[in-house]
Formats: sequence, structure tokens, C-alpha cells
Amino acid sequence: MTAVPSRKTLLNRTWALCAFFFLPGLLMASWATRTPTIRDVLAVSISEMGIVLFGLSVGSMGGILCSAWLVKRFGTRPVIRSGMMLVFVGMLLMSLALWFASPWLFALGLAGLGSGMGSAEVAVNVEGAIVERLRKKTLLPMMHGFYSLGTLTGAGLGMMLTSTGLRADLHLLLAALIVVIPTVVALTAIPGGTGQQDSSADPKAAHPPRPFWKDGQLLLIGVIVLAMAFAEGSANDWLPLLMVDGHGFSPTSGSLIYAGFTLGMTLGRFGGGWFIDRYSRVAVVRASAVLGALGIAMVIFIDSAFIAGVSVIFWGLGASLGFPLTISAASDTGPDAPARVSVVATTGYLAFLVGPPLLGFLGEHYGLRSAMLVVLALVIVAALVARAVAKPDVLNDSKTVPTE
Repeated sequence: MTAVPSRKTLLNRTWALCAFFFLPGLLMASWATRTPTIRDVLAVSISEMGIVLFGLSVGSMGGILCSAWLVKRFGTRPVIRSGMMLVFVGMLLMSLALWFASPWLFALGLAGLGSGMGSAEVAVNVEGAIVERLRKKTLLPMMHGFYSLGTLTGAGLGMMLTSTGLRADLHLLLAALIVVIPTVVALTAIPGGTGQQDSSADPKAAHPPRPFWKDGQLLLIGVIVLAMAFAEGSANDWLPLLMVDGHGFSPTSGSLIYAGFTLGMTLGRFGGGWFIDRYSRVAVVRASAVLGALGIAMVIFIDSAFIAGVSVIFWGLGASLGFPLTISAASDTGPDAPARVSVVATTGYLAFLVGPPLLGFLGEHYGLRSAMLVVLALVIVAALVARAVAKPDVLNDSKTVPTE
């Protein structure tokens, strides 16, 4: 696109991207808050539930592995459109699976949900990075904040519907139907062919990019997103069950605790832009990792209902900025932004791929609280390598000028 978009066009585009973060968050929380009920309806153990959740991971990985090529071939808008269609179909299959009490059909529905979200992930984040550059301000954390706002809304609705006794299959069906009209409306604000020209328009693209396995900074960014996505994903997949089985909460109270986690995520992402612009990405990533580690450690080691409620807010605040900050870092630290975003996002989804079965296996043998030690260790590693998300000019300056 050679013409500079108008302010109104960019504003509409920003709000459309916020919608494409909010709606998947709403759907994710809609089924995550019902995991104790889903586990009972499907009649599976904790380790078997981990295998069912593996469907989400496989679908997500498949979608995201194709997304960079699809964005460069067709542009962001068609990829977002097809991804949201897959999300809708996946939710319908999950609802049907609960009707038939079929774990395998539910896993297939999760695979559809994950494939749709994964394929749209890179497209939406590439769009967000482009809008950030055009508007010359930090926006991706705020956009990801709408995902957390969606999960917070979905968690609140899930808690309410759980307390009223609404069947989980009807809950998921209702959630799927709600997102159709907003998706159609938001697509009208996304311009055609955006991702196709993005790499060629980037002045850095004149130099052939190094393979990602030779790019040390990109690999360390991948380590950070792996750890932080693991922290976020483990809460999304296991937190209600962790509170029910590990701390003795009721299913409704477990949903309330999960809502506390999503509240922390939402606050962190909406407030993160100010901290990033004031203190730098490195400082914010390091502080986030330390705060997240504190919250996870409190959940593991302290057996108190009050502490559990406080700790999940810390956990959410700590995990909130990992994904958006690493996406921004991947986008502006080298050429071919769609490919770099794809590498980092794929690395993040490795956490979702390995996480559910690994934590399910460990939880079956040692308890879910002990299984979270793996998450704690990874978040500490992220704090140690936080320097990798520094902007290129900061890294260059640090060779000659002492940094703070």
C-alpha cells in the first residue's frame, strides 16, 4: 500500500484488531471455565484430559506453521477470515462432543479451534505491528489486552452460567453463535493485501535475512515467549482444575479464581504500553517474569484460599506482556516481519503443544501443584534472558555506551 491511511481508517483498523483479540479470548475462557464439568462429562482422568487438550495444541501448531506462508501469499485479511471460520466450527464440534460425551470428538473440536486461532495469530499480529509503525505508538500490548478482556468476560459469564446449572454443551454453542456478527463487521476494516507487501516495503528486506537458527537474538526471544506462553497456557488449561483438585475449591470458586488470573492479564496488557514506553521492553519483560514467578510460587507452596486468590493476579500480571512484547521484538529486530513473527509465535505454541500432556502426566503422578514447578523454572529463565527483546538501536548503543 503506497498511500498513507487516514487517521480514521487507522483507528477503525485498530478497533477491528482489538475485536480479533477479544473474540478468541471470550471463546477460550468459555470452555476453560467449564473444564471441571467437561472432565466429568467426558469421564476422563487428569492425564487423559491432558491428551484431550493436546488437540488444541496440535491444531494451533498446524495453523501457525502455515500462517506465515499464507499471509505472504494471500494477505492478512483472508487468513483472519478463514481462521475465524475454523474457530466457529471448532466450538460447534466441542458442543456436539459434550452432547455425545465423546473425548475424541472434543479433541477434534479443540483442534479446529486451535487451528483457526493459530492460523489467524500471525496475521493479526502482523497487522498489529504494521499499525504500531503507522501510528508511531506502542499498541500491541493494548491489543493483546483485549484478548485478556475477552477471557475475563468469558470467565465471568462462565462462572455465572456454571452457578445457574446451564449445561456445558449449550454454553459452548451460545458462545460460538455470539461471535459471528462481530467477526463479519470487524473484517470490513481490515485492508486487502496487507501482509503481501509488508516485507517488500520494509527497507531491511533488501538484505537477505539469516536463517532463524543462526539469529541468536531471535532464538533468545523464542526462549522468552516459550516460557511466558507456557505460564499463560498452563493457567488457561489447568487453573480451574488446579484450584479444585489442588486447593479444594468448588467448581464455581475455581472459575472465580480463574477470573482473577484473567483480571491480572487484562490489567497488565492495558497498562503495559505506558511502562514499556517509559522503562523499555527489557525492564518490563524482566519485571513481568519476576512477578509471574512470585505468583506461581505462591500457588505451589502456600496452602491458603486468600493467598491463592492474590497469587493468580500476580501470575496473570506476570504472564500478560510476554507474548505481545516478543511479537513486537520479533517484528522490528530484523527483516521479513511475517516470517520472524511466525518463528516466535510457533515457539510460543510449542508451550501449548508440550504443556497440556506434560503437566497432565506430572499432575497425575505428583499432583498439579507440584507439576507447576516446571512453569516456575521456565519463567525464571525468561527473566535471565530478558535482554534479547531490546530494540536494535539499544543493542547497538550498548556496545559503546554503558546501559542502565
